[in-house]
Amino acid sequence: MPLALYGHPFSSYTQKVLIALYENDTPFEFRCLGPDTPQHAQEWLRRWPLRKFPVLVDGARNVVETSIIIEYLHLTHPGPVRLLPDDPLVALEVRFMDRFFDLHVMNMVQHAVNGALTGDATKRADGLAKATEKLALAYDWLEGYLAGRTWAAGADFSLADCAAGPALFYADWTHPIPDRYPVLRAYRARLLARPSFARAVDEARPYRPLFPLGAPDRD
Repeated sequence: MPLALYGHPFSSYTQKVLIALYENDTPFEFRCLGPDTPQHAQEWLRRWPLRKFPVLVDGARNVVETSIIIEYLHLTHPGPVRLLPDDPLVALEVRFMDRFFDLHVMNMVQHAVNGALTGDATKRADGLAKATEKLALAYDWLEGYLAGRTWAAGADFSLADCAAGPALFYADWTHPIPDRYPVLRAYRARLLARPSFARAVDEARPYRPLFPLGAPDRD
């Protein structure tokens, strides 16, 4: 029985797992959650009542939380691209950067998005203001951290880059990365050129009108 992934193509966290699957050409069935597939929603909620996605299904096992899903794939469905290094200390840095992009970049984007989804102009402005403040701090730190690196944790593409791709993609839509951060801008461009992430971006293009802050006409 092939792997199955419940999620949505426009979801940053679904994309994070899709990147890992695409990197190693791992066979799986994508079960899109949406109004046209109520049967998928019912099965997803049966498997994970906390109403979060993505959820990876491997036989009788349900695996949740994106970082855990990717580590699970690394352990049980390995491929030529090793998304976690064997060296424990290097792997620790990969995990740290994975958390950085989820907590300090993507979560801030989500804060702005949540404010916009309320439909309240004040909450929209407040959410965007806080996100802008926090993203500016993250950008400043990343510019120095990424200097001399090809990927987030060094020379090899990893779990951290699976997190960075969608996070920086939507972050730049929310608070554009200033020109004074050429290292960070170049890293985002490398992520967009990576075939696994480029595929995820292309699959999500039909849903861009859903971005509540307004999707820019680029990327």
